[in-house]
Amino acid sequence: MTRPASIPLPLTSLDALERAGLTDPAERAVLDAVAAEFRVRISPAMAEVASDGVRAQFVPDARELQVVPEELADPIGDDAHRSVPGLTHRYPDRAILHATQTCEVYCRFCFRRETVGESGTLAEVEFDRVVDYLRRTPAVREVIFTGGDPLVLSARRLGAMLDRLEALGTMDLVRFHTRVPVVAPEKVSGALVAALDRALPVWLVVHTNHPDEMTGAAAAALRRLNRAGVPLLSQTVLLRGVNADADTLERLFRVLIRNRVKPYYLHHPDLAKGTGHFRVTLEEGQAIMAALRGRLTGIAQPLYVLDIPGGHGKVPVGPGYLRREGDHWVVTDPQGCEHSYRDL
Repeated sequence: MTRPASIPLPLTSLDALERAGLTDPAERAVLDAVAAEFRVRISPAMAEVASDGVRAQFVPDARELQVVPEELADPIGDDAHRSVPGLTHRYPDRAILHATQTCEVYCRFCFRRETVGESGTLAEVEFDRVVDYLRRTPAVREVIFTGGDPLVLSARRLGAMLDRLEALGTMDLVRFHTRVPVVAPEKVSGALVAALDRALPVWLVVHTNHPDEMTGAAAAALRRLNRAGVPLLSQTVLLRGVNADADTLERLFRVLIRNRVKPYYLHHPDLAKGTGHFRVTLEEGQAIMAALRGRLTGIAQPLYVLDIPGGHGKVPVGPGYLRREGDHWVVTDPQGCEHSYRDL
């Protein structure tokens, strides 16, 4: 199938995906069933990347209809820890603000993909309740904007929300988790950058999973944020068929540090419905991280984590390098060789 030279609008239907050459008309019947369950949206920037590792993240797949009993509608416990509408408070010192349910792309592995696109933006009256809760709960020192993708909101709206959080006087920082700088880099405008450049530290965690996502436009967007003093981290989901090998992740993490982005989290895939074809085992993930240990500077290595189903929090699940034997430890080095070590 022939791809058009330029795709000016987001692709939000199977008809649009077919016209762009991203799906096979012969699979239309089953993909209609997938799209009826989980929304479709691919940004122009990602539709134009001719890469299997990128396409697999956004193009509907018949395997999404294969749901097993262990998969959950709310695998990380957003609802179980919702203090007021729009705010999830799982950890003592930080809370997650669901600023919107809209994204520039709808990822096929997303743990929130049954709710994205449903209720739009957090209403002003709901944000009032969030601010009231935070005022009454000064132990919360960090608010994490998520969604959906919070950077789909206007610079004016984000600036007004940040002004109110800053005025509380209890915040150490605000964090944004977003795909926008990579999947829709044109939206990192001067007005947006100005809204994020403030006395209250704003940190930004960029979600990116494959090195081919890091286009020249994405690099320019990251540079605009960097110049405004916004510290940049990344989060990546370990996905079979996308990045579940040391070579691909090494390429991704190297391009990130070249763009002044510190790899922060490598997420073990969540138990979201219909995502079994993306999942790897914990043992496979640990082996990949062990391989990266000897190949990459520590600056380029994220923390491999599992978000425990049910909302019990994230825990590191990287490979173990120590085991106790009698009166000493056995330490495994990055090359796999073992050494004896005694505590003094």
